[in-house]
Amino acid sequence: MNKESQRAKTKKNNSNRGNFGKWLFFITVGLFLLFFVRFAYIAINRDIQHVNLQSQAEQIYTQRRTIQAKRGNIYDNKGGVIATDTSKYTVYAVVDKTQHSTSGKPLYVQNKKKTARVLARYIDLPEDKILKQLNTKSQVYQVEFGAAGSNLSVATMQKIKKEHLQGIGFMATPARQYPEGEFASQIIGLASPITNQRGQTSLKGQVGLESYFDKRLTGTNGMRQDKRDLYGYRLANSKAVTKPAVNGDNVYTTIDPQAQHMLENKVNHVYKDGKPNSVTAIVMDAKTGRIVAATQRPTLNSSQPVWRNMFVQDAYEPGSTMKILALSAAIDTGHFDPKATFQSGTWSMGGGKIVDWSSTGWGNISYKDAFDMSSNVGFAHVEQNMGAKTWMKYIRRFGLLKKVNVVGMDNEVSGFTQFKGILEQANTAFGQGITVNEMQMLRAIGAVANNGKMMQPYIIKKVETANGKVVKKTQPTTVGQPIKTSTAKQVRKYMEGVIYDQKGLGHDFQIKGYRVAGKTGTAQIGGANGYSKGDTNYLYSFAGMAPAKNPRYVMYVTLRQPQNLSTSATKQMASIFNPVMEMLLGKNKSANSSVAKMPELVGQNRDDASKQLSGLKIQPVVIGDGKTIRSQSITAGEKLLKNQRVILDAGGNYQMPDLNGWSSADVQELAAMLHLKLKEQGSGYVNKQSINANSKISKGQTLTVTYAQH
Repeated sequence: MNKESQRAKTKKNNSNRGNFGKWLFFITVGLFLLFFVRFAYIAINRDIQHVNLQSQAEQIYTQRRTIQAKRGNIYDNKGGVIATDTSKYTVYAVVDKTQHSTSGKPLYVQNKKKTARVLARYIDLPEDKILKQLNTKSQVYQVEFGAAGSNLSVATMQKIKKEHLQGIGFMATPARQYPEGEFASQIIGLASPITNQRGQTSLKGQVGLESYFDKRLTGTNGMRQDKRDLYGYRLANSKAVTKPAVNGDNVYTTIDPQAQHMLENKVNHVYKDGKPNSVTAIVMDAKTGRIVAATQRPTLNSSQPVWRNMFVQDAYEPGSTMKILALSAAIDTGHFDPKATFQSGTWSMGGGKIVDWSSTGWGNISYKDAFDMSSNVGFAHVEQNMGAKTWMKYIRRFGLLKKVNVVGMDNEVSGFTQFKGILEQANTAFGQGITVNEMQMLRAIGAVANNGKMMQPYIIKKVETANGKVVKKTQPTTVGQPIKTSTAKQVRKYMEGVIYDQKGLGHDFQIKGYRVAGKTGTAQIGGANGYSKGDTNYLYSFAGMAPAKNPRYVMYVTLRQPQNLSTSATKQMASIFNPVMEMLLGKNKSANSSVAKMPELVGQNRDDASKQLSGLKIQPVVIGDGKTIRSQSITAGEKLLKNQRVILDAGGNYQMPDLNGWSSADVQELAAMLHLKLKEQGSGYVNKQSINANSKISKGQTLTVTYAQH
């Protein structure tokens, strides 16, 4: 019984094992079939949960690299670079002691004291603070040195590299370089690096031409793509795909580099000595509207930078330079009698009073004298004689109260006037009760210079692609004829009277050898509580053109609230206007009345070069005691005027020439060639120099010259 029971139990166990084995077999076969079907599906469709495996694999093994497009350059009208691409560098130090080369050489900083001592010579951080960074207890791969170790120039980076400091490396970021510094910086603007979400850094225009032409300057990045293994080696038979970068377009401005450099120098001098709230100066070719030179202080690169273009973004009351336009309107409509007289000093009208700058006046004077002596009362009469409706028509014909829209000069103000009531209407004739911007005034006064034809100011000469294809070119454009040619000629005669007549207020603006037409202006500065008082609370201005008979250039200068008037405001403005205008007129005269073309003298014997220029009736000035000419102040091929001064650099040891009778342009050229620091006083021609003639001179020495009218 027990044996039968045992057998039955054993039989049952065997049956259970058989059933389990069968089920296990079926389950295994089922799972295998499931995996097989799934694998076949994946192999055929190459897709898991809507993720394409082929695409994913290609992304893992495909390496894409961005080819950075070069931002376009900005040039002056001679092809000199004003803005170009460069790199800035951040220095870092590897402090992770596990970092070794494949040969076992340490790749981290070992001699920390030496590294700190050397870096302190190149970055603005004390040695002890650099050492503290290097001795960090944090478990990091590398350390950096904050702002002091960032934005390093290429030159500084290369100097540090030459020290061969172990463990020191550099990270490069794109940057914009402005080789000429303050050179028209408020117009050129600024581009700075920005980083996108992918961590890629590129340059973005922020203000000025850099912002206006940002898309054209930026270009289009390229791409290089190929397949590589896990170790970074390119896979065999894989083809590289390259999309080349398209570099940005190049922008050429109308700025004359020589005029711009001189203007920067003169404006800077007035800004430092006169201590005004601001000073601006802009020169335009009256025949075409081309902006020749323009600058302002404070400016974008000043220690206290101003992020606005004062030529179009500041609205102000122009003062007596507006009398040029009021006189033009009166003559053009037959409402100006120069011999008629009026009582100067004060005039009560419209519930108020108009007062001359000399409140006692000059008695009974003519309307011609009113212009020479800048009488507000006289021009209130002028406005009344022609009528407010007629005067407003000419205000609009001259383009005031609406934007000039110079390409590249954004955020322009339009100007404003209430023009209600006879008192305020009369005030506008002498530049109060109406606001303008400087570009509006320059364009309007340019019409007087250009025989009544008003030209659109422009500062962009052309835009070219990187391969030289011109995509934009500016042509001179006439935007109106506010006055007749005969009117413009008469107005210029009266403007000459301001400069040369005994009663005129513009004697400081006389230039030897040229006739100048101009008008001074002095406007009270308004505020919430009315007009400010005191000599330092004025906007002084001067609008001038030359040669007066047929002007080629018109220049507008403003001086706001000068704190130092030990030198009068007119003399300060003349120290800007006179040398720049004289230099431009000299260049123009040289081009039209040249006696020869400048030969190439570099490499020639100094005596032979000097004789060659003398034979051309040119004044050679050889600096240095070397035997061979190394450089010349005027480029070969340029036209020369009889008795023009040309400086030839022979190298070696230098002695100071006798500068008596030299112009500011020649002195500045000499200072640049000899790397001297130049300080200038007065206007006209040199009559004193701080470094005596024939004295030895060295680089970096300061030369002070005093000018006087001969």
